[in-house]
Amino acid sequence: MKLVGKAYVKTDVKRLFGASVRVWRGRLGISQEELAERAELHRTYISDVERGARNLTLESIERLAQALKVSVPSLLSYARKSASAPGPGNELVDILFVEDQAEDMELTMHALKSAHITNHIHVVRDGAAALNFLFATGEYAYRRANERPQMILLDLSLPKIDGLEVLRRIKADPRTRKIPVVVLTGSSRNQDIAASKQMGAEAYIVKPVDFRNLSAVVPQLSLQWALLAPAPAINA
Repeated sequence: MKLVGKAYVKTDVKRLFGASVRVWRGRLGISQEELAERAELHRTYISDVERGARNLTLESIERLAQALKVSVPSLLSYARKSASAPGPGNELVDILFVEDQAEDMELTMHALKSAHITNHIHVVRDGAAALNFLFATGEYAYRRANERPQMILLDLSLPKIDGLEVLRRIKADPRTRKIPVVVLTGSSRNQDIAASKQMGAEAYIVKPVDFRNLSAVVPQLSLQWALLAPAPAINA
């Protein structure tokens, strides 16, 4: 529980811990099945943990930390920060990063760090996983409908469903069409760039992504605003 004014408000520790596991799993770009295998736990157990529906033992917490390649304090720290975070007007929100090439992923993550972007980043490695994440289907069926990212970094060359088709579906759906999409392309071919713009992409970056070309798109996106969850409207 935490003190708000003079009243105590119950904090859902299990839900906050589950959110921490999802964040660290997203940073590794692994599925619930892979995390379960690494931690030697059942897939259903992982799903319950991430939904906040499971009481964990200290042994299970340690297994999860090892599987996620973080220390136990680091795994617990996200939950503590979430519990003590200020109101929704200042709440950092997620970036969805869709990239299947490990080297390009590493370079982009380095560029984000260099730009001092500290938002939680979810990594998926194919177009089908990206759509499942956005629409809470498949392996991401546990996600809440309002837990969509505030920005998407989208590679065009993806397995399963290509990037242009992912972009088309994002911009065709009223639930996701307002999310800013930055397309990552392996070349400056006018055809790819023109198709992305026609489908509604807000900006594009020719890979490899570095601090310079990432910074160049910031003014187009009002990036500081985009990476903060907007305060809810108050009706008079």
